[in-house]
Amino acid sequence: MKSLHRTTLALLCIVLAAATARAQQRPATPTLSPAPVSATPKTERARYRIELRLDFDARTFVGAERVRWTNRDARPASALYFHLYANARGGDPTAPPRAAAAISPANGPAPVADDEPRVEVTRVRAAGDAGAPLGFALEDRATVLRVALRDAVAPGASVEIEIEFKGSVPEIDSDETSLPSHVMQQLGAALRDTRETRGARDTNSLSRGVMLLGAFHPVLAAREGADWQREVRPSVGDLLHAEAADYEVEVSAARDVTVFASGEARGETAAPHAPPAPPARSVARRFAGENLRSFVVLAGRNLQTEERAVGNVRVRSVWAREHEKAGRRVLEVAARAVEIFAARFGPAPYPSVTIAEAPLVAGTGSAEFSGLSVIASAYYLDFDSALVRNLPEIVREQRASVEDSLEFAVAHMVAHQWWGGAVGSDPAREPVLDEALAHWSALLYYREAHGAERAGQAADDQLKGVYEIYRTFGGEDLPADREAREYRNSFQYAAVVAAKGALLFAALEKLLGPERVFTALRRYHEANRFEVAELDDLRGAFIAEAPVAERRAVSRTFARWLSQRHGDEDIAPPNTQLASELGLAVERGNDGAPTTPPQGNRLSRLGKFFWRQMTRIR
Repeated sequence: MKSLHRTTLALLCIVLAAATARAQQRPATPTLSPAPVSATPKTERARYRIELRLDFDARTFVGAERVRWTNRDARPASALYFHLYANARGGDPTAPPRAAAAISPANGPAPVADDEPRVEVTRVRAAGDAGAPLGFALEDRATVLRVALRDAVAPGASVEIEIEFKGSVPEIDSDETSLPSHVMQQLGAALRDTRETRGARDTNSLSRGVMLLGAFHPVLAAREGADWQREVRPSVGDLLHAEAADYEVEVSAARDVTVFASGEARGETAAPHAPPAPPARSVARRFAGENLRSFVVLAGRNLQTEERAVGNVRVRSVWAREHEKAGRRVLEVAARAVEIFAARFGPAPYPSVTIAEAPLVAGTGSAEFSGLSVIASAYYLDFDSALVRNLPEIVREQRASVEDSLEFAVAHMVAHQWWGGAVGSDPAREPVLDEALAHWSALLYYREAHGAERAGQAADDQLKGVYEIYRTFGGEDLPADREAREYRNSFQYAAVVAAKGALLFAALEKLLGPERVFTALRRYHEANRFEVAELDDLRGAFIAEAPVAERRAVSRTFARWLSQRHGDEDIAPPNTQLASELGLAVERGNDGAPTTPPQGNRLSRLGKFFWRQMTRIR
C-alpha cells in the first residue's frame, strides 16, 4: 500500500504548483456605519449587515455584523445563540482543538493562522446609539456563542445586536489539494474503517492563491420550535445549518484581489480603512441577497469568470487562469442544469447561480453555499494541455473518468440550490433529504441533456458503481436515513446516503411515472420554499400525488430504499471479479452473501472500474 501511495503521488503530483509565501499583516477592526437596520423589516427573516476587512496576504480578517432577529415563538427569548463554524474541527471529534488558547473574547491582535481556521468574538453590544455592552460566552468547544440580552424579546418583537469579530485561515500546501491526494484519501476511506469528520478547514483556507471563507461570521443557530439548535455536530456530512436570512455585506480588500460572494454585487467604492494597503489600492465591494442560508467569500488574484443568462437567472463560472478550458465547460453544464431544473422543479431560488473552483483539501470534493458552490480545483484538468500530455499513461487514461465526474458534480451542485438552498433541511439529522435529491437531479440532467443511454451510464458509474465498490471493499449495507454522525467516512456516506438514497427516486419513477414524480417535487418545492423541510414532508408529497391504490406502495418504496437493507438485491452485490483483481479475499457473511474485507496491501492490479470510482468527486 505504501509503495502504491508513493508511486501514484509521484506520477500525479507534477500537475500542481507550489503556493507562494504570505505576509503576516492584519487589518484593523471595522466600525459599522450608524445607519440602523430598518425598524420595520419586510419579513420576519433574520437580517445581517456585515462589514468585513480582508488582509489577503496575511490570511486574516476582521469584521462587524449587525443582526436583527424576530422572535416567532409564543414565548419570550432572553438569549441569542450563534454558531461559530470557523472553529469546528474535523478529525477525531473528541480531541481538544489545537488552537483553543487563541479562541477567546479578549481584545488584542488577531491570531497568526496555523493549520486550522478560527474566529474570535471581541465585543457584543446592543445596536443603536446607546450601544450598551452585552454579556456573551463561548460554549461547545468555542463553536457556540451565547449572547445574554438585556431585556427579553417578546413574541413577535425584534432585537438588534452588533458583534465584532476577527479571524484567520491557514495556508494549505498544494499537495494536500491535489488530485492524487483526493484519490488516495478515497482509497484510504475504502480500505480503512476509520471515522472521518468534516471541519472548518475544509472550507476556510488559502491555497494556490485562492482564499475561501465559508460561514466565516457568527451565524444565528436554527430554531426547532421554541428551542435553539445549539450544538454544532461535526460529521462526515455538511456542517452548516441555518434558516433563510437576508444579507448586506461589504468586503474591503486590496484592489488587485478579486472577490466573489453569495448574493448579488452592488458596486464598489474606495476603502480608506483597509490597511495595510493604502486607500488608493483598497476597494470595498458590496453584496446583497435575500433568503440566503449561508454566505461565502471567494477571493484571489488569478480568478477569471464568465457568465450567461438563462431566463432571468445569471449563471456564472469562476476559474483559475490556468483552468480556462475546464471553467468554460463548467459554465455550459451549469447553464443547461439551471434550465432543466427550473423547468422541472420550479424557479431558481436566487437571481444568480455561480460554480467556482477552489483548491479544497483532500476528502472535500465540493461544498455548497447559497448562490455559490465550489468544486475542488483538482478536477479542473485540461487533458489536452502540454503538461498533462507529458504525464504517464496511468494518469492520462483517467481523462473520461475525471471529466465525467466534473460534469456530474456541476449538475449536482446546481441542484443543491433547489435542494438544501430553496428547500432547507438539517444536514446533521436528515442528510439524505438534500443529498439524495441533488444526486438524482444530476441524473435527470444527464437524461435531458444527453439522452437515456448516457443517463444510464451515469447511474452505473456515479451511483451504482459507488455502492458496488463500497461493498466490494467490505462496506456494510446500511439504512440511508440515519443521522450524518452515524456514517463513518466519506466513502460510506457517498455509497449509502447519496447513491442508494438517489436511486429511491428512480424506483419512484418506475412506480408512479416521471410526470407524477415531477409534480410531487414541484409541490414539495413550492410548499417548503425558504423553509426547513423534513423527510415526512417529502414522503407526504409523493403519497399525495400517487393514486389511492398505490399510496401504500409509495410508503413501502421509501422504507425499502431508505430504512431497510436491500442494496445488494436492488443495486449490486460485491464485485467478486474486481476483488480478485485487487487481491481482496472474498468471504461469505452469515446470510451467505459475499463480503470482501481488505486483506493487506495487495493492490498491484488496478482495474479501470476501480480507478473510475477513486476519481469521483465526493
